[in-house]
Parts: sequence; C-alpha cells; structure tokens
Amino acid sequence: MNILLLGEYSRFHNSLKEGLISLGHTVTIVGTGDAFKKYPVDISVAPTLVNANWLTTKIKNLVFTLTKRDLTALEIGYRFWKQREQLKGYDVVQLINSWSIRTTLPKEKKCIAFLEQHNKALFLSACGTDTPWVESLLHDTQLPYHMLTPYLKDASLANYYSPSLKYVTQKHKAHYAFLEKKVQAIIPTDMDYLIGLKGQKKVTDLIPTPINIERLHFHVAPIQEKIVIFHGINRSNYLKKGNDIFEEALRIVHKKYATHIEIITVESLPYADYINAYDKAHILLDQVYSHDQGYNALEAMAKGKVVFTGAGSHFKEHYQLTHTVAIDATPDPAHIASELEQLILHPERIKEIAHNARAFVEKYHDHVMIAQKYLDIWQKDT
Repeated sequence: MNILLLGEYSRFHNSLKEGLISLGHTVTIVGTGDAFKKYPVDISVAPTLVNANWLTTKIKNLVFTLTKRDLTALEIGYRFWKQREQLKGYDVVQLINSWSIRTTLPKEKKCIAFLEQHNKALFLSACGTDTPWVESLLHDTQLPYHMLTPYLKDASLANYYSPSLKYVTQKHKAHYAFLEKKVQAIIPTDMDYLIGLKGQKKVTDLIPTPINIERLHFHVAPIQEKIVIFHGINRSNYLKKGNDIFEEALRIVHKKYATHIEIITVESLPYADYINAYDKAHILLDQVYSHDQGYNALEAMAKGKVVFTGAGSHFKEHYQLTHTVAIDATPDPAHIASELEQLILHPERIKEIAHNARAFVEKYHDHVMIAQKYLDIWQKDT
C-alpha cells in the first residue's frame, strides 16, 4: 500500500512508518516537525519564514496581537497547498488529529476535501487532544483526574488551557463533525482516548502506540552511590503533565534522601537530545494526569527505566497485568514521594520493574506488530 501520514508529534507516525516499511509498504509523513522537538518528516510544511529570526517572530506576534491573524497557521497552509500535487494517489491517508495540518480552519477544511478527492480513504488517529475527548473530560468523564483537572479546579487557568479548550469552541466542533464524515474509522492509541471516545461513531478498538524497539538499547544503569531521577519539563505543558506535582515530590524526597539521590532536570529539549539525556537515570518522571503511557514513557520503559506515568486500574485491567511495569503517578506529591522512597529504600526493585517494562513494551507495542493492526483496519475499510 501507498500510505500518507499527516502530522507528527511524540514520534508516533515515524514509528508507525518504520513498522509499515518493514512490512513492505511505502510511507510518506507530512508535518511541521512539531516546533522545537524537530521530528523527521518527508514533506515539510514548517513555518520557516515567520519563525526565521527574532524580528520575524516579533512581527508575527505583533500581527496576532493587533489582528488575531495567525501568520504561522497561514504559512503552514500555504506550504501545504503549494505541495499538494505530492499528496495525491495514496491508498490510505491517516490524520494525527482533526487539526493535523495546523493551518486556519477554513484552509484545513479545503485541504481535507482535497485529500479526500485525490486519495482512496481517510482515517483519523485519536492520540492527542481533540474535540470529543476534551468534551468528555469537561462533562461526563468517569476518571478521577485527567489533563483538565487543574483547570476544573481553577478557572483562572483558562488562558493557559486555551490550546485544549479551543477544541470545544463551535468552529472546532463544526470542523470535527465535517472531518468525522470524511474518515472511515477513528483509531484510539491508549486508554485515555479509548475511555474519552466511548460511544462515539466509527471508533475502533484500541491499537497501542507503536514503539521501534530495535532502535532502543535496553540497559539498566548500575546503581552505584546514588539513584538517578530524571525529570523532563516542557514549559508549554507544565501543568497538563503535572510537572509542578513532580517538582514538589522531588523536594520532599530530596529533603530526606539528599545523599542517596541525584536529580536531573531538563527543559524543552529537541527529541534527539531528550532521548539520550536520561541514559544514566534509573527513574524517569513522565506525567501525572494520564491513565496509560504516552510515547516518551514507553520509550523510556523500553530502555530500562522505571517510569512514573499513567499505570492505574484502567490500564492494569485492560492488559490484565499481575506485575508492575511502571509506577502509577497520581496528582498527589506525597504519594509520588512515597513511591520514590520505596525505590530508594529497595533499589533491587528498580531492576525488576525495568525488566518487566521492557517485556511489556515488546509484547504490546512492537512497531511491526502494531503496523499490521493498522493495516488490518485500513484494508477492511478501503
């Protein structure tokens, strides 16, 4: 099959591409590279002009302040449309979410109509923030906590959460309804999205996130004088990921076990740097408000780290787990500190959990196996 993957974040589509190529298919990724993360894409629509230097960035920000016109979105739309002849003739087009091109919504709609007209079938991935998921978190979720919990507790955070809340504005809801009619199926990638999409039309069974295990060397760092704890921060998602809660937990643990631990904190690294920055760590703090693992967590698990992430009852029941593959990080600094303390006091558990984690990723997330699951759905509906 000839496959077009539209949009990229967290290296999801790159890993899927690698699995599909292993199975003999041709794959093209279109995207911006996701800002500072700089993920590889085959056809770039990155807004290189408006972000060329400090002056163009300042002009872009000034135009938005005065007119609310987003020059970044306009440039992305221009670059996508300019390269549209390369986006014809695919058997499958998969969009990473309903706003996968990242241009203005009228232009996005025009581009999607073009893709539908010139390709065989469209599919939608549910692997990030999108309209029905945000609606479920705001109104009818049964989850005890989630990404929007800080906002629901403090409405003054509305501006911070605007990138997520915009998906439930009337124009985005209308756009999602438009796209939903165009796609053959909607494919959730983890428990958070599966739960949020319950009852929605066209939703398939969960297909776990693909991880290219072949490129991730498993190594449990030997514990010498100190246990190394790694905390990666993306400032734009600071509250959504619960980085503030992790930092408070680290203060608690450091006060009690300063001579037993080393804490590494990094901020907003490109993906290629981030994946290597935690090599010497034993423990990685990923995110608090999830109920499954995202891409960064799964890669760290595959590399032999004990990861604090979503690993609670919904996750354990779905995979029928009887052993620990990751530490469930709840929005409670004292609880996280207690879990860290147990690992500090019982370091032999680190090696045990690390091996469990690697085996789990190999069993459920192998990128070739996952690629075949996508092919099964695509071929069924094309």
